[in-house]
Amino acid sequence: MNSSITDPVTSGIDDLLIRMDTIAERLGIAGDARRYFHATYTRTTRAVRDEILAGGFEDGPWVALWDVAFAARYLDAFEAWELTGQAPGPWQVAFTTATQEPAQGARAIPPLEHVLLGMNAHINFDLAPALLDVITPAEFADSVLLAQRGRDHSHIDSVLAGRVAAEDVELRAVEVPGTRTLLDRVLQPFNRLGTKRFLRESRRKVWHNAHELDAARRDGDAAYAARLAVLEACARAKVTDLRGSRWVILELARRGFGVQLPKH
Repeated sequence: MNSSITDPVTSGIDDLLIRMDTIAERLGIAGDARRYFHATYTRTTRAVRDEILAGGFEDGPWVALWDVAFAARYLDAFEAWELTGQAPGPWQVAFTTATQEPAQGARAIPPLEHVLLGMNAHINFDLAPALLDVITPAEFADSVLLAQRGRDHSHIDSVLAGRVAAEDVELRAVEVPGTRTLLDRVLQPFNRLGTKRFLRESRRKVWHNAHELDAARRDGDAAYAARLAVLEACARAKVTDLRGSRWVILELARRGFGVQLPKH
């Protein structure tokens, strides 16, 4: 699908992509390592837009609204960091990792790991609140509508999984030669085959977290803020654990991708 097509349903995503492209150009010129996640996310956003235009979702207009709400949370964190050097917990770890020079003798963080840190921060911390941005409490109580939202939520996985091979090519093009060890190369088929499992697991947890946050918002702003703070702490701990691991893919396989709020 030609991404230059203009459609009222996806006009919000068109505007979003203009904003993301502007940031991508600036990050590229600066050689900022945040460009690795940002570029992957921008290409994924285009793929979701094209899937909406192709009629791949049951409720394309809703998915378009959700996609913009989801991206806005990342961009808000990005701009907060630019202005103040501070961002929500998991983004603080991801952005700090990308913008600080490695200590003397420490290994440089490869592009793939920057992408995985960003994905983890965005999916685990931003996705559940973004669902609440576009699903009202009344809609959460509508089992038929909620099931439809859940199916569209799950269909995103197939769009992302379909990008794995292409994103691997993009990452190889920007990696320093020799970055991937023999073990990295051996694990590469697992990276691709494991993507669907990672996404399935994380989205199941996200859906659980969205229900927990919805229950909290019914109890008022303070209750919601408290539960969101717990999610932020869990997501930050997850990104921190991944940042400290030499073998990020193995760590994801061992501990899983997502985080899950305890029942309240």
